[in-house]
Order: sequence, then C-alpha cells, then structure tokens
Amino acid sequence: MTQSLDDLDLVLKTASKTIVDNAEYFAHLDSIVGDGDFGYSLRNGWEVVLSDYDTFDRTSAGTILKKVGVTLAGKVGGVSGPIWGTAFLRAGATAGDKTELTPEDVITILRAAIAGIMARGGASLGEKTLLDALVPATDSLEASFADPATRDDHGVVAVQKAADVAKKAAEDTKGMLAMRGRAAYTGERSIGSVDAGATAIGVILQAIADAWREKYGKA
Repeated sequence: MTQSLDDLDLVLKTASKTIVDNAEYFAHLDSIVGDGDFGYSLRNGWEVVLSDYDTFDRTSAGTILKKVGVTLAGKVGGVSGPIWGTAFLRAGATAGDKTELTPEDVITILRAAIAGIMARGGASLGEKTLLDALVPATDSLEASFADPATRDDHGVVAVQKAADVAKKAAEDTKGMLAMRGRAAYTGERSIGSVDAGATAIGVILQAIADAWREKYGKA
C-alpha cells in the first residue's frame, strides 16, 4: 500500500477546507482560556493554501509540504504560524523528492513534524497542546500499519481509528493544566475546557478519514 501525490493532495485540501470552515469554532474554544485568535489565525494561512493549492509546485511530496509550511509561516499570526510552519517544513524535508509514500514514510514524516513542533514550541506531551492529540493519533496509525490487514483496505480502518483516537485524546485535555501559550497564564482556570489545538487535530483527522473512506470504499 503506497500513497500517491494525489492522496497527499486529498489530505491537504481536506485539511485546508476543514480548518477554514471551522475557524469560528476553533476561535471560540480558544477564547475560553486563551485570546480567541487561534481559529482565525489558522484560517489566514490555510485559506491561502486552499485557494492557491493548484498553483503549488507538486513535483514531489517534499516540495508540496515545504510550500505549505512556508505559506503557513508567512500568513498565520501569533504562535501558531511558526509552530505549524515548522511542522510542515520538517515534514517536507523528511519527505524529500518522494513521489509515492509507504505507510512507513507517512509515520516518519509525522514524527518529523511532531519533533519540529516540540522544538519550535518547547512543548511536551501532557501540557495541553495539539501534541496531546497528534502524538496518540500517530501512535495509533503506526500500530495499525503494523497489521497486514491495513494493506487490504488501503488504510481506511487505520485512518478512522487514528481520527477516533485523536478525538478522544482532545476530550481528555479537559483535565489538563495548560503549560504553553496564552492559556498557560490562566493557571488552574485552564482545567475543565478542551485545548483548541488538540480539538482541531481531531476535527481535521475526522474529515480526512471521511474523505479517505469516500475515495477508497467502505471498510
């Protein structure tokens, strides 16, 4: 089972549309303990990705991901721009000139993005950030890919399971104390509400799982 650049296009276009469509929802979640700009900041970058995507150099996975990273770093304000930009730039550097991605490649690329986020934002697991959904989802995907059955359905079940894991993990951030970003300044008041970034990861992955299932058939 390998993913073509068309598959990468599907993932990135679906993510772009989902982020733009949910900007107000993400901003609302962020406003509970943060400054409320998260959703709108993300939209500023992803709406450019969405509108300009077909003009991007898409000769390899690396060129696509790097272009997305540069766009986000330049268009997304606040702390999100550098973090999301770094994630995609690291992913792009890892993908290199590949035009097809194996399941192992996908995991390596996601791990590179996670490492970039940790390095740029100084965050770790358990600090109430998007990592608390992204890392468990990646772990789930890696475990699923180890099962040969995932090759038979083109990863439909694996992607859906990762999305479900991300959604639950995002819910679990309710009990966490925010240690990063504007929410960290609210101290214990940050406990009891979900993290906007982690929730966004869950929403994005659910949309990708739906699009993946639509393309590759029901599990």
